[in-house]
Amino acid sequence: MIFDLEKNSNINEQYKLMAQTIIPRPVAWVVTEDEGVINIAPFSYFIGLSSDPASVLISVGHKADSTPKDTLANIRKHKKCTICMVDEKNLEKMHFSSKGVDKEVSEAELFDIKTTKMFETYPPVIEGVPCAYFCELNQEIDLGGGSTIPLVLNVRQIYVKDENITDKER
Repeated sequence: MIFDLEKNSNINEQYKLMAQTIIPRPVAWVVTEDEGVINIAPFSYFIGLSSDPASVLISVGHKADSTPKDTLANIRKHKKCTICMVDEKNLEKMHFSSKGVDKEVSEAELFDIKTTKMFETYPPVIEGVPCAYFCELNQEIDLGGGSTIPLVLNVRQIYVKDENITDKER
């Protein structure tokens, strides 16, 4: 079956089709901060982009009222985020954190998601995650319209939980 995206411009249908056919598709939490409020949002449009320079790409949408989602607004303002890999034991909290809440409300507090500050200059890490990337904004990519903004993020530090390192000599 061929899906002609030029003829069917329903963004929700396009998203569902792509999300269900790009496999495997990692899911990561992107953690940002503003005015002391910790924002935690799950992202399935997330991928490694380059190892030199170390970089990843996330695509951030807009709210229903066309304003930038908190993740986008916070990265634009502070130029930093922490990306945490989601493991199976955190799936329920990841699902809860996908709900839209007011900017002044922290998903960490609302959904009892524990965090730890590893670096003063980056948003915190979600406790217990297997891996986290501490990133700085490199650039936004203009796709020529639409409501999704791809962000290229340079990875400055990587945390890997000790028990997930199988070959400590490499």
